This record gives sequence, C-alpha cells and structure tokens, in this order.
Amino acid sequence: QVQLVESGGGLVQPGGSLRLSCAASGFTFTTYVTAWFRQAPGKEREFVVCQNQIGSFTYYTDSVKGRFTITRDNAKNMVYLQMNNLKPEDTAVYYCAAGEAIPNWKATTSYAYWGQGTQVTVAS
Repeated sequence: QVQLVESGGGLVQPGGSLRLSCAASGFTFTTYVTAWFRQAPGKEREFVVCQNQIGSFTYYTDSVKGRFTITRDNAKNMVYLQMNNLKPEDTAVYYCAAGEAIPNWKATTSYAYWGQGTQVTVAS
C-alpha cells in the first residue's frame, strides 16, 4: 500500500546532469521528512540529503553540496533530486526514503519507507 516509486536514473557522462523523481502514495506525505540515499557495489548505503516536511530545512552530505538539490512538491506528493556536475564516484543505486520524527538524519534506520532504487551510472 505504501509506495515510493522512483524514476529518472540512467547513464550520464561526467559533468552531466540528471533529475530523479519519487512519487509517494499510501501515507501522509506532508508529515514526513524525505531523503535520498545511495549505495555503490560493495559499500554501505550512504546518506545524500534530506529535507523537512515543508521544505524549509535541507541537509546535504559534504560530497554533494553545490551539485545536488532536493525539492519536494507536497501538492503532488513528489520529491526530486536534481544532480548536476556528476562525477564517476556518484555512480550508485539511489533510493528515495521517508520518515517521521527523524532521530538521526543520516541513518537508514530513521526512515520507515523506501523506494525500490534507481541506478545512476556516471561514465564516459
């Protein structure tokens, strides 16, 4: 019933841009913090960015600051990740997540709902 459906992943050259989308349903989206995580092969799932319920607070991991932008559209139950100036090290499966009353913004365990993941590959 609860769904976070991601789209927008794909192959992009270094320096290129990509926008990921996540459509939420089955829960009260407007009361949830939204976040993006990523996981590269052989690595732990890594926090990328989160945003509070009304979009007034955003926290980015250092490696994506100035390049990635999270936005949300509560009227459409959508969250987006605009990724610019992509680097090969950004290659990973990207996951949309949502949680309420987040005790730790960076922890995967703080988020109750997860998308299926979408592959982003940055390569020439």
